[in-house]
Amino acid sequence: MLHVLELHSLSWPPGGDSSGCIEVYASCVRAAFSLLATRGRLLWLYRSLFFLLLQVVMASIPDLIRKKRDGGALSDEEIRFFVHAVATDAIEDCQTGAMLMAIWLKGMGQRETEALTREMMSSGEVMSWPEEWAGLMVDKHSTGGVGDKVSLVLAPALAACGCKVPMISGRGLGHTGGTLDKLESIPGFNVHQSAAQILAILRAAGCCIVGQTETLVPADRVLYARRNATSTVDSRPLIAGSIISKKGAESLSALVLDVKFGPAALYRDLEAARELAQLLVAVGNALGVRTAALLSRMSAPIGRCVGNSLEVVEALEALKGRGPGDLMELVTTLGGVLLEMTGMASDLSEGRRKISEAVIGGAALCRFQAMLQAQGVANETALSLCSAHSDDYGVLRRSQHQMELKTPADGVVLDVAGLTLAEVLHKLGAGRSSVGGPINHSVGAELLVSLGQRVKKGESWLRLHYEVPAPSPDQINRLQSALTLGSRDRDAPPRALVEELLQGHDVIP
Repeated sequence: MLHVLELHSLSWPPGGDSSGCIEVYASCVRAAFSLLATRGRLLWLYRSLFFLLLQVVMASIPDLIRKKRDGGALSDEEIRFFVHAVATDAIEDCQTGAMLMAIWLKGMGQRETEALTREMMSSGEVMSWPEEWAGLMVDKHSTGGVGDKVSLVLAPALAACGCKVPMISGRGLGHTGGTLDKLESIPGFNVHQSAAQILAILRAAGCCIVGQTETLVPADRVLYARRNATSTVDSRPLIAGSIISKKGAESLSALVLDVKFGPAALYRDLEAARELAQLLVAVGNALGVRTAALLSRMSAPIGRCVGNSLEVVEALEALKGRGPGDLMELVTTLGGVLLEMTGMASDLSEGRRKISEAVIGGAALCRFQAMLQAQGVANETALSLCSAHSDDYGVLRRSQHQMELKTPADGVVLDVAGLTLAEVLHKLGAGRSSVGGPINHSVGAELLVSLGQRVKKGESWLRLHYEVPAPSPDQINRLQSALTLGSRDRDAPPRALVEELLQGHDVIP
């Protein structure tokens, strides 16, 4: 007990060395619990230990911030100390923000990024699965796009091929839509599931799409919110730590990442997106998850629908074998990569074929229906949505108003600016500006034309679904400016979305 009191009166860190302070921190914890076991004086010990460790932490964190600010590399122990302080709320918000900004300014080396990701993953529960599922656990992550409803088709298609897909997804923030928001437009769908419930859903349906649980990677929940508040969202080490820590906590066999580039993506140029993809692949593999990444274009919306309810309708159409080509290109390629990595397909071509057959043959739709029922959707509702000729708007909410925009001239559709479309829809209520903010699931837009299509002046090219507020003249002008028409001698098919596949150290054009 005397040793604890003496430590409490020391000035930290000794000699300005934060690593020594961290070692003392660990020693104090061990000594305190030893005393607790022998003396049983819980209340006094808890109070003394709390103030002691708080003094240690608060004195050490500035040294770590200073070290990173000055361009130094943090040791594994220092990163562990920082992440533990974040996860246990033993650090000031301003200190967390300062460290994030230091990382944004000075970056992190490969070893530091791997250590950060590993410690974030270990800050909470790491899922475990039945032995008979070994080698079958797979997932996919996208860096965000416009009209990206790939997960809604891919997860059940993979389940139909024999995989188990514990997909932990996020909500929309800013111009990108969130998978959870789309699914919550289905009455009764519950994204909040415990680890035990996730296991039961996987047994019943083979796939689930859920939100992050309270016990999974708690450090990431704090850091993600601080990154938003400090404009450090685009830091590559922090992106890698956030994405891979959550996927690592899922105890996956294989992971594929859809890293997007272009005007409507986080990274506009291919080279920056490639650097992020290479880092994600390297960190994922270092944590023991076989990881690959696609580089895909993100300019025009994926498919023809943008907006939560509308994207669910389009995903259902895809699961019934009527999906648009660009959406199915991503679904079959991402799924094919995962089947190849798990040994369920001999190569990418066979993997693509198996995913396509699962969708066209209806097996994926059956898995989607089972997932809806397992996650709280009433049986009759799930059956209605998944029937061959369903009345989707008999179940899903339709907006009160629709408006069609007309083409301003003859020509060929060269592009539709997805970012412009998403930004206007966001203002009309389809997205949220702050975490936890409200959204209107019925707001969205349908493209009535395809890239490469020849149109006449005055044809309808976009159907806008809106409620309150109604679109302003300026917003309508912005939407019209999203359409690019040109002249060609003949109609030309659009370019493929997938630019490259990165797997390990290989880059496959």
